Amino acid sequence: MDHRPQAWGRPRDDVYGAYDHSYLQNSGPRQATQAPIVTGTSVIAIKYKDGVVMAADNLASYGSLARFPDVKRLRVFLDSSVVGFSGDVSDMQFLDRHLTDLSIDEAYEDPSCTAPHGKGHLNAANLHKYLQKLLYKRRNDFDPLWNQLLIAGFDGHSKPYLASVDLRGTSFTSPSLATGFGSALAQPIMRRYAETEEDAAKLTREEAVEVIKECMKVLYYRDARSLDRYSIAVVTKEGVELKEDEQLEKQSWAFAERIKGYGTQTV
Repeated sequence: MDHRPQAWGRPRDDVYGAYDHSYLQNSGPRQATQAPIVTGTSVIAIKYKDGVVMAADNLASYGSLARFPDVKRLRVFLDSSVVGFSGDVSDMQFLDRHLTDLSIDEAYEDPSCTAPHGKGHLNAANLHKYLQKLLYKRRNDFDPLWNQLLIAGFDGHSKPYLASVDLRGTSFTSPSLATGFGSALAQPIMRRYAETEEDAAKLTREEAVEVIKECMKVLYYRDARSLDRYSIAVVTKEGVELKEDEQLEKQSWAFAERIKGYGTQTV
């Protein structure tokens, strides 16, 4: 079935007239994406003493419609780093293909880089700088990639590394990071456990995973663009452990009874 606008009909051509095709031009100036259409919501991540834990749900929303419930938004790079994507899904797919090409080029130039922390390896810190330059260049071209990215892995000194970059090329690092609604809902929870680098260095892997799972539960409760199925990645010096079809556990909506101010309620 042809869904293009020029194939749309009118209820009655004898009353409303035939569809006007004159404005549909095949030639004209090049136009860039002006607003995201299909989007993914929060990505969250936290450091611990031996690595980084990152998670994102599997939902891609078409506006306010929960349209695609099986979109994975965490990507492994060279089995040593993870990139989490929020924002426009089509731009995420473009970046995913670009990173795949980059990893192939890196492997051809130096086969040892396929092993974590191999000689000449493009580590997470270098990958973050590369993506920051890429997004800043696209912003200067007035054709931005409508994403905010989290990059997790290790730096050149084999220390856990976590950084963010957005569509304007703004970048920074922190012991815990979140995008979207997660910056308001999940970040306060993660900062209880990893407000500073010293706090993050005291966290165990099990504690970091539990913090991330609790944050994903809060996001599902409070963010209308989230889902109860999610992907979670644990980055260690041995590589990346990625699970892409996890289910939230121990959900409880009992707190909803205490929420006031929505609809017709008697306070």
